[in-house]
Amino acid sequence: MIRVVKMSFRYEHINDFKELFAERRERIRHFEGCSYLELWQDKDNPGIFYTYSLWDDAHNLEAYRVSDLFQETWMTVKQWFNDAPEAFSANKLIALP
Repeated sequence: MIRVVKMSFRYEHINDFKELFAERRERIRHFEGCSYLELWQDKDNPGIFYTYSLWDDAHNLEAYRVSDLFQETWMTVKQWFNDAPEAFSANKLIALP
């Protein structure tokens, strides 16, 4: 399962978010059921970030969402948002080399 989350941060918190993500990315990536994790930054608006992650299934993603790791991270970053986050989940249908 693919999970993409779009987050928009106030400019004064861009570096705060980058530092927090750098600190926690390995723990997120190695959470049970997570097989891949990327952080993207919008090329035209540096306050917009996307996380792209691959999960074994919805149950693993939900276990992460109720974990202490997620709850602590979310409590911190949500104070830095300048817009509501958007999350999308999808299944890959076709992959081309």
